[in-house]
Amino acid sequence: MNHLTQLAESLRQSRGFAHKRDIAAVLPQLGAVAGITSVPNGDDCAVLPDATGDGHLLLAIEGLVQDFIAAMPWFAGYSGVMVNLSDIAAMGGRPTAVVDALWAADTETAQQLIAGMRAACERYGVPLVGGHSNLHAGHGQLAVAVLGRARRLISSFAARPGDRLLMAVDLRGAWQGGHPFWNASTSAPAERLRADLALLPQIAEAGLCDAGKDISMAGVLGTLLMLLECSGAGAHVDLARLPLPPGTPGWHETGDAAFAAHLRWLCAFPSYGYLLSVREAQAEVVQEVFDSHGIACADIGTVQPGSRLTLQLGNAQTMLWDLAAEPFIGATPTLPTHKAAA
Repeated sequence: MNHLTQLAESLRQSRGFAHKRDIAAVLPQLGAVAGITSVPNGDDCAVLPDATGDGHLLLAIEGLVQDFIAAMPWFAGYSGVMVNLSDIAAMGGRPTAVVDALWAADTETAQQLIAGMRAACERYGVPLVGGHSNLHAGHGQLAVAVLGRARRLISSFAARPGDRLLMAVDLRGAWQGGHPFWNASTSAPAERLRADLALLPQIAEAGLCDAGKDISMAGVLGTLLMLLECSGAGAHVDLARLPLPPGTPGWHETGDAAFAAHLRWLCAFPSYGYLLSVREAQAEVVQEVFDSHGIACADIGTVQPGSRLTLQLGNAQTMLWDLAAEPFIGATPTLPTHKAAA
C-alpha cells in the first residue's frame, strides 16, 4: 500500500470522519426547514431572516466530547466558543453574543470551563450573556451557541464545478500537546484574532466568495466531503499543495514518521482554517486577502462534476470517497446537481 492509499484508508477510519457521519442518522429526523431558514440543514449555521431587513441572522451550536473536557477543561471551554465563532465567520457573518450549557461533577471543572469560555469571549470581543449550569452531573459536558449576522452568505450549498478550492489556514501556532488540535489562537494577539476572523465576512460582502466551510474536526478533506455533498459535486485535490505546519515533513517524504505527521495534519482542527470554493476569476484576489494578513492560502484543487473526491500525491492517485455510493452526512443539494462550470 503506497503512502497516498494508506492516508486515504486511515482517513476513512478516523474518529473525525466517524463523528461527522453521525449526522446522517440525525438529518432525516429533523424535518423540512423550507420557508423557515435560508439554507437546508447541513450548513455551518442555521440562517434565519433578520427583522432589520439587513441580511441574515446566524445561529451556531457545538457540543464537546467528554474525554476532551476531562483532559483539558479550560481549553475545552475556550474551544467551545472559538469553534462557534469560526462557524459564524465561515458563513460570512459577524458574531453578536454567546450562551452555554455546562454540566460538571465538581465546581473546579465548571470554573475551568467557564474561565476558558470567558477568555475566548474577551479575546474575540464577543460577550458571554448567559446559559445553563448543572454542577451535580456524573461527568463534564459542554454545549455552546453563538448568534451572529451576515449581510451576504457563504454557504456549503453553493460550490460549483470549475471553482478553485482554497485552503486558508493560520500556521502561526503549535500543536496542543499530543492532541489533533493546531492552536493558533490562545497565544495570538487579540486584535489579530478579531481582524482575521473578519476577513470572511469582508470577502463575502465584496462578492468574492459564496461557498465554503470552516475546517472542523473531520479535517480539511472531511470538511470538503461535507461541502461537496451539500453542493452536489465532486472534486480533485493535490495533497502536495496543502500548506503544512512548520517542522512537518514535506509531502514528498514517506516512512512512518512522515505518514504519522501527514495523517495528524489531515485530521486536525486548525483553530483558524477555512475551505473556500471560489470562482476561478476571484481565486487570486481571495488568496491575496489572506496573504496580506499572514495567513497561508493555497489553491489545492478543483470542484468537478460528479460525486467523487479523488486525491493526488506525486504520480499516485486514489479515490477517497464516492458520495453517490455512500453518503457522508446525508445532506441533499437544494439545486439540481451542477453539470458544468457557470
